[in-house]
Parts: sequence; C-alpha cells; structure tokens
Amino acid sequence: MSILPLELEDVTLSAGGKRLLDGVSMTIGGGRRTVILGPNGAGKSLLLRICHGLLRPDAGTVGWLGDDAADARSRQAMVFQRPVMLRRSVLANAAYGLQLKGIGRTERIARAEQALRMTGLADHAAQDARTLSVGEQQRLALARAQSLDPEVLFLDEPTASLDPGATGQIEELIGRIHGLGAAIVMTTHDLGQARRVADEVVFLHKGRVVEQSPAERFFREPTHDLSRAFLRGELLW
Repeated sequence: MSILPLELEDVTLSAGGKRLLDGVSMTIGGGRRTVILGPNGAGKSLLLRICHGLLRPDAGTVGWLGDDAADARSRQAMVFQRPVMLRRSVLANAAYGLQLKGIGRTERIARAEQALRMTGLADHAAQDARTLSVGEQQRLALARAQSLDPEVLFLDEPTASLDPGATGQIEELIGRIHGLGAAIVMTTHDLGQARRVADEVVFLHKGRVVEQSPAERFFREPTHDLSRAFLRGELLW
C-alpha cells in the first residue's frame, strides 16, 4: 500500500517568539514532482523538514496514509542542500543507508553500485567521497537516497550551490528518479528551475501556503496577487 497522500492540516511552528509556519494545510499526492516555491525566508526548508519528520510542529497534524509510522519513515528519503559526506569511499557512502536498514552486504553493494552507475559516479567508487566536487557530492547524495528505493524523495534546494552545468545534471537525475516511481517534493526559490521540474507548485510566503496548483496553471494564471508579484520578479518581504 502507498504511504501517500501526505496530509498537513493547520501546521504551525514558532521559534524565538516568531511564527515561522502559520496554519499550513496542503496535500502531497503520488506520481508528481511537487515544488515548494517561494522567496528566501518563506519557510520552505522548515516545511520540508516537518514533512520528513525531522521537526515536530507546535500545532497541527502531519499524516501519511495508513497507521504504520515506522513504515512511512522507511519509505522516504531526503537530500539536503549541503549533504554530509562520510569519511569513506564513494561506494561506502552510497551503501550507508542500506547498511542502517540492515540490508545484507551483497545486496547493498549491488544496489549502491547500480545507483552510482545511474548518477555517473561508478568510476569514482573507490575515491574518498570528501574529495569529490560539490556537484559530484550532490549526485552522490542522490545515489545514496535512490539506493533506498524511496516512494517519496524530499530535496531541499539541491542545486543552490551549483553552476549551471551541475544544476542541469541534478535536474536530469531528479527526472530519472521520478521516472523510476518516486514522488518528488523539492524546495527552490528559482523560478526557472520550478518551470523545468515541477508538475505541481506550492507557493509559500511568510510561512503560509498562498497557492497550490498544477505548475502549468500556476505559471500561466496564478490566482493570488502575491503569486503574480513573485512571478514578475518583485521582491516579497
């Protein structure tokens, strides 16, 4: 059974006396690439961490389909803007998540090697992961996530530190992983990237969901003044 949809209802998060997420309600379904779009400081990364279970909201509910929370956690993965590379080889990094799940050595090595081939890193398998370029490290983080065969893959600004060439490689990999069956939930403030990647857009501003709609409709005829202002390139504070 699928763990999707993911339902958030009236999710609120505060820190230092400031409301960072304010009554967020949204639904993330299967089969889509959902981009959480908004200016810097909108709360995108916090929202993604709440969806993935890394943060608990002060109020509101976050629920996956079904009653087995442990199963839901085991069927999702997340890649951060600056992924942590272990003091190990590229192959060992790619296999690490499988090791934590108790997958036997033969299977986890085979799955890790397959993920490295998909991400173009097979020739670097024996290299110290910390010596890879920034773009290669991000591809390795995607390989590590993909080796887990997640139903849902969360991506937090995965190309924010990359040049256009490396960004294109990551976007292509996101498309391939989605093609293998993973639902993608990704944050970005980059309009061009959202246009290239998204099937659906959740537009976030000052911790609130302003609009959620299919990407084609959002970019053609957004329904909210704030959405239209953002698309015009106006700064939203």
